[in-house]
Amino acid sequence: MSELLPYIALDSGKNPRYAIIWLHGLGADGHDFVPMVNELKIPVAVRYIFPHANKIPVTVNGGYVMRAWYDISSNRIASEQDELGIRRSAEQISALIAQQIASGIPAKRIFLAGFSQGGAIALHVALRSRFTLAGVLALSTYLPLHQTAAIEISAAAKNCEIFMAHGKHDQIVPYALGETSAARLSTLGCPLQWHEYAMEHSVCQAEISDIAKWLGEKIATQA
Repeated sequence: MSELLPYIALDSGKNPRYAIIWLHGLGADGHDFVPMVNELKIPVAVRYIFPHANKIPVTVNGGYVMRAWYDISSNRIASEQDELGIRRSAEQISALIAQQIASGIPAKRIFLAGFSQGGAIALHVALRSRFTLAGVLALSTYLPLHQTAAIEISAAAKNCEIFMAHGKHDQIVPYALGETSAARLSTLGCPLQWHEYAMEHSVCQAEISDIAKWLGEKIATQA
């Protein structure tokens, strides 16, 4: 079992029956999406887990040390990938999932969410998990290590719905890469909703509203 990452934990009510593990983007930390708790207004008690990625040198940023889920060696993010770093972070997130299951929240009520790099890790973990998770929020991101996904995808992953969203004017993770990743996920048999917004590499209010609606619908089916 991988050592647990440090994280922020917030319960929106007593005795939460659901958990959302939310992964930040490159250079940010777990605090980045804490404000989302109040914006989503989910009507049931949810445990939010906001982990902090380890600090590592990031090659594309001149070796500057920052919180990152894996190294990025160049702007060619889809073709030059840090497989070791991706798999190491995936193990750490899988350990957080196992922790929540041990606490009494079953996998079918655990969502993974992530922005940019965090979204890439969320997708990687969900595709290979032996558990069917409640769903994945993959925001302004792409499918990493897609060459191995078809071989490594679990049977459980094909029952895990994905909400994938991207900005049409994203210059960090190109829109075309997000769109291609969504197509690859669909080809793998993953149920997926694609959403696009007139924004850059960010999150907008319309997107937050759509996320809240999607989460509400997913939770309602289990009520």
